[in-house]
Amino acid sequence: MDDKEFIDMATKELKQIGVLGEDEPVRKSVRIKVKKAYPAYFGSYSEFAKVREWLDGFSNLYCIGRNGQHRYNNMDHSMLCGIEAVRALLGETSKSSIWDVNTEGEYHEASSGH
Repeated sequence: MDDKEFIDMATKELKQIGVLGEDEPVRKSVRIKVKKAYPAYFGSYSEFAKVREWLDGFSNLYCIGRNGQHRYNNMDHSMLCGIEAVRALLGETSKSSIWDVNTEGEYHEASSGH
């Protein structure tokens, strides 16, 4: 699909699942293709708290999954992040609950030395 077709499809899906109202316009959109994007740590992961603080400064940004959180999340963790993001959007919890998913060190590539 070209960018417009892809964005139109995504907009339609957001309306179908109720994230957007049927008549609610999308004010801005962008499609970015990133081939094989996965974070590399190279000794700087200890500074990730600074990145997280900056990202959390965007009220409408919810970082979920492997690439969103820059850590090894399996499918279950990624789904839990999505659930916690919805709960945060509904005001039932905060963004911290999203970051609290998968905090067990045994899953983290950076902490296990991989």
